[in-house]
Amino acid sequence: MSAALENTFETISVSPMSPTIGAEIGGVRMSGDVTDEQIAEIRQALLDWKVIFFRDQDVTDVEHVAFGRRFGELEIHPFGSNHKTHPEILIIHHAEDSKAGQNGWHSDVTWRDEPSLGSILRGKIIPAVGGDTLFVDMYAAYDALPDDIKERIDNATAEHSFIGPFGGRMDAEEKAKMLAKYPPAHHPVVRTHPETGRRGLYVNASFTTHILNMEKEESDRLLRRLYRQATVPEFQCRFRWQTNSVAFWDNRAVQHYAAFDYPGQVRRVQRVTVIGDKPY
Repeated sequence: MSAALENTFETISVSPMSPTIGAEIGGVRMSGDVTDEQIAEIRQALLDWKVIFFRDQDVTDVEHVAFGRRFGELEIHPFGSNHKTHPEILIIHHAEDSKAGQNGWHSDVTWRDEPSLGSILRGKIIPAVGGDTLFVDMYAAYDALPDDIKERIDNATAEHSFIGPFGGRMDAEEKAKMLAKYPPAHHPVVRTHPETGRRGLYVNASFTTHILNMEKEESDRLLRRLYRQATVPEFQCRFRWQTNSVAFWDNRAVQHYAAFDYPGQVRRVQRVTVIGDKPY
């Protein structure tokens, strides 16, 4: 049995979804009435399970933002569609005629010098079928690597950039301006979690461009091998959304994939993201 499975919580209920990743949380509403003791246990559940889920959270935008702030300061996404009144809320909307979604494995904003601690995503409009989000345990992804690959990456550094996902929307002037503000970030290929001390893979196909001090062909080949670790079902859990469901994931320990399998339907979710620190 996983050590985390043996944990006991006094102010919330925790129902695991898999042996190592994902748990549904009960006994709490994301309002101003959440006690400090509950916040502490929610944080512990997040560390244990890497992503946690809440159901039936019919809360206001103000309450969503306030709940996020219980875990740290919130970022404002520079490239997304932000809420007009509460810019800390990133709105992710796909209409009936949308042609594509965020269907790629990634950890949020790794192109920042100090990427986010975690993201808290609330379902507003959910397809009748489809639109699940998958999460992968990057501790397990690293642990399962052969020793020879671990030796190659344990002290390696990779570059991350926003250009791939976001640069295509910009003209040359805007791109240069944003690159000056958000230059490529350098992070360890294997990150040490600042709270748990555990090590996990910290490269992703959306934002990582290359491994430093390595020939391009070798870097590309090695990154493809590392990206495949996110696709292993044994390291994953899958969340089926409902209206007012919430997913809170630790960007330092997981990657996620929003399945775009609902053409002709509407999906609208809103996210607040807690600012993190410099990976090491």
